[in-house]
Amino acid sequence: MDKKIKPLGNRVLIKRSKKLESKGGILLPDSAQEKPREGEVIAVGPGRTDENGIFEPMNVQVGDRVLFGAYAGTEVKHAGDDKAEHLIMTEDDILGVLTKA
Repeated sequence: MDKKIKPLGNRVLIKRSKKLESKGGILLPDSAQEKPREGEVIAVGPGRTDENGIFEPMNVQVGDRVLFGAYAGTEVKHAGDDKAEHLIMTEDDILGVLTKA
């Protein structure tokens, strides 16, 4: 039974984007695909308290499209979406937020 995940502190739950074709348009099997380093923020923690006791709220929010490092985060199962790959990581592991040009 899968459970919903509520991130704590400065952690973020991300649904990894799907990548089905190579740059040349060839459909690749899962075993040959490089995992995308892009995803959608599904849930965020409240933030964290710094070393001076000052609360720092999160900079990302639910619905943001983000970029992260190739080895960032831990794969987790999230309720209601068995086929999608989810990661939980700290906000520090996020490299940037994608915006429309």
